[in-house]
Amino acid sequence: MYQGGCLCGEVAIEINGPISSIIHCHCSLCRKSSGTAFATNGFVQSTDFSVVKGAAQLSQFAFKPGRVRHFCSNCGSPVYSSNADDPTRIRIRLGILNTDISERPLSHNFYSSKANWEDLDADLPRYDSFEPGRK
Repeated sequence: MYQGGCLCGEVAIEINGPISSIIHCHCSLCRKSSGTAFATNGFVQSTDFSVVKGAAQLSQFAFKPGRVRHFCSNCGSPVYSSNADDPTRIRIRLGILNTDISERPLSHNFYSSKANWEDLDADLPRYDSFEPGRK
């Protein structure tokens, strides 16, 4: 079982099954909705997904007809997306999970749309905390 929740803790979710088709999406829509260089998305079966806390806190936004993004109305964290064309699955942003997962991403998608400042192969220093000198 996987568990997750929003930034403020008002919404909690559980997944009782595998996460499939995990990808790093670089399209402009995922960049805008996540506020980051790319979004890591995966699919779960609708029957394996449940909101165990805070369902009343969820708000919705439909960017396209039938494609709904569900997010915490308090902190704005994306919780899941649903698609009327495929009601058997939902899409989650893996960043919402609190537990480690065994599945791994398959690919970088819409790479030609990536942010011009994103260099996945950059030789940047890596830190376990903030960079030195940050207060």
